[in-house]
Amino acid sequence: MHRCFDLARLGAGHVSPNPMVGAVLVYEGRIIGEGWHRQYGKAHAEVNCIAAVRDEDRHLIEKSTLYVSLEPCCFQGKTPPCTNLILRSNIKKVVISCLDETPEVRGKGVEILRSAGIEVEVGILEGSPFKPSDFRNTFVAKQRPFIQLKFAQSADGYMGMNGKQVWFSNHFSQVLAHKGRAAFDAILVGTNTALTDNPSLSNRYWPGKSPLRIVLDKQRKVPSDANLLQSTQPTWVVCEKRLAKDNPTDFLHFLALAFDKELLENLLAELFQHRITSLIVEGGATTIRHFMEKELWDEAAIFSTKLRLGGGISAPTPVGVELERLALGGDTLTVIRNQQPKALNFV
Repeated sequence: MHRCFDLARLGAGHVSPNPMVGAVLVYEGRIIGEGWHRQYGKAHAEVNCIAAVRDEDRHLIEKSTLYVSLEPCCFQGKTPPCTNLILRSNIKKVVISCLDETPEVRGKGVEILRSAGIEVEVGILEGSPFKPSDFRNTFVAKQRPFIQLKFAQSADGYMGMNGKQVWFSNHFSQVLAHKGRAAFDAILVGTNTALTDNPSLSNRYWPGKSPLRIVLDKQRKVPSDANLLQSTQPTWVVCEKRLAKDNPTDFLHFLALAFDKELLENLLAELFQHRITSLIVEGGATTIRHFMEKELWDEAAIFSTKLRLGGGISAPTPVGVELERLALGGDTLTVIRNQQPKALNFV
């Protein structure tokens, strides 16, 4: 199943809004086929896995066990149901990490397989952190994107200086952060971060696509020549009022929302409607705290450095379970998982 997870992650940045899925076919302890969902709208992991079996091993398929990181789909979408393929292949046992929370699937895929006499085991590594199914299952179950809070902090607990750009992270941290960007659908910053740091929010240090950029700019303070508003990278400007000078393009979108207590919920609802399954909230401190106060976050990625500021903007303190602590050439990445993340459909 760990191999299924590794394969699934190869689809990061290519399959959304579909889930990342990996599959492995095993005969008597030997892998005879493996595959993953490579691109949205294309063949699913199970299809690629079975197709990868060599001609001389194809007679072993019906005697093998299929391991898959997510419950096989059982309805016709852009591709046929994977449950049909499993039945046609006469596979006798299927091992699944977790159910697919998609309403058309949840438990039904398992039921179809079991009713056909296939032995099905569910729950392998279901409690493991960093499951490749997290994005998809959060999206369909909570009706909002999977949300990661990401920031860097000094050794004495500060996130920056008022009105002054401060660089914390080393190159190792920057590369890892950009690897994360390639896996997420969207990235968001507030007005102060856009003005102070003038970020591009593009993916420069890792191969792959750049995420949709979102800036919260209530009073339209971000100038038109800011890095955020340049290039053909898709960008949303979330503002309270549209202006006559606004010139929407194929890549630049102006979204007018009330900046009230329901702002985050309304924004996340828009992202849900646009099938954005994952979101990085990269700053600043005030924006991150707004997400924390509403428990609208799933994990936090905190890059801690040896630099000491002696004062400035205090870094947020997300409360949850520590999943990982990774040394990065002097920096340290800590990943924290929220134990009580809220859904968008809560009342």
